[in-house]
Amino acid sequence: MSTDSIISKVWGFCTTLRDDGVGYGDYLEQLTYLIFLKMADEYSRPPHNRTIGIPAKYAWPTLKNLKGAELETHYVTILRELAGKSGMLGQIFTKSQNKIQDPAKLARVVGMVDETEWVVLGADTKGAIYEGLLEKTPRIPSPAPASISRRAP
Repeated sequence: MSTDSIISKVWGFCTTLRDDGVGYGDYLEQLTYLIFLKMADEYSRPPHNRTIGIPAKYAWPTLKNLKGAELETHYVTILRELAGKSGMLGQIFTKSQNKIQDPAKLARVVGMVDETEWVVLGADTKGAIYEGLLEKTPRIPSPAPASISRRAP
């Protein structure tokens, strides 16, 4: 799958979530958590066989087959439990929260993340995907400076 097609797929779903009140920043944050979990799973398998430190009960495979409230509850548990871990893992998930309140849409995002083998994508490709999403994010104009009214003496 090309970088542009991944950006299009991920962005297309972002607009769906926006209609449900999930902001762009929140969507990117959730996407980052989910891609991290998916990549940790990919790195834990051959040929990499790395130990990432995510307990098996919170690893990617526990998410991808759940649906409905069970998925949402488990995802919230994963975020909370990983936030409590020491080291880099805990730092990554510090103050993490589920912002995708519709379990059906959360399942779709999980499915979308699961369709891509993220580890085989080069760092440049992942950077281009992230930059592509940031470029599509609407710019919020800075507020105009408040005018200070002064009364003449």
